[in-house]
Amino acid sequence: MSTWGAAKAKRVLAALLRIGWQLKRESGSHRVLTRAGWPDVVFSFHDSEEIGPRMLARIARQTGLRPDDL
Repeated sequence: MSTWGAAKAKRVLAALLRIGWQLKRESGSHRVLTRAGWPDVVFSFHDSEEIGPRMLARIARQTGLRPDDL
């Protein structure tokens, strides 16, 4: 059973910014996030879009996001 539920993209992006990710550049719904010691991550979701548990787990592997960060 996954520890991830679903969350709106706006909420996930806010959590990533809180844990130290910064917006490097933005073009429409595509945002490139950067953080020292991590490779850049492309976050390509519209703010109102619902992100499911499997995609949240994938984002977490790339960014270090944890369920309690949301």
